[in-house]
Amino acid sequence: MKQIIPAIIAAIFVVLGAGGALFMKGAFSSGGGAAASSDGHEAEASGHGEAKGGGHGGGGGHGGKSDASMSGDVEYFKFSREFVVPVTQGERVDSLVIINLNLEIDKSVANQVYGMEPKLRDNIMSTLIRLSNEGVALGDLTDPENYETIRSMILANLREVIPSGLENVLILDMAKQHI
Repeated sequence: MKQIIPAIIAAIFVVLGAGGALFMKGAFSSGGGAAASSDGHEAEASGHGEAKGGGHGGGGGHGGKSDASMSGDVEYFKFSREFVVPVTQGERVDSLVIINLNLEIDKSVANQVYGMEPKLRDNIMSTLIRLSNEGVALGDLTDPENYETIRSMILANLREVIPSGLENVLILDMAKQHI
């Protein structure tokens, strides 16, 4: 009897902890800005940074959305931290550009993408460093064509890693810090 009571108490605390975790993640509330996916990562459902209402379509350019985004079978992959890219003048670092990106992906490849974050970050950083060294897109952050250049280059290079299921690259924030 002495060993059963602590086991029952431990089981109660485990159940209460799991219930509290589900409640905190929003599983019991129907509203909210983010819905949890089956593997614990967040997918944006509404609010800032959402690309469903118009703007740039899938495929990296202007135009209509793909079938996956029209049917709501997309998920938004948020990287764990921003990308910091040095911008050089000659051989000296002139400034740093900080870019916050999300990927619009098909739900069918979501589990694959979550496990590939380091490889995806490496691919994106290589692309951003290349653009920085060319001096094309990271110089003037207020030019909309530069946004499209960055977006299309990242999307094209990521499609080498993820050939299908990648819908779009979303640039949420971009800032430049002169050194």
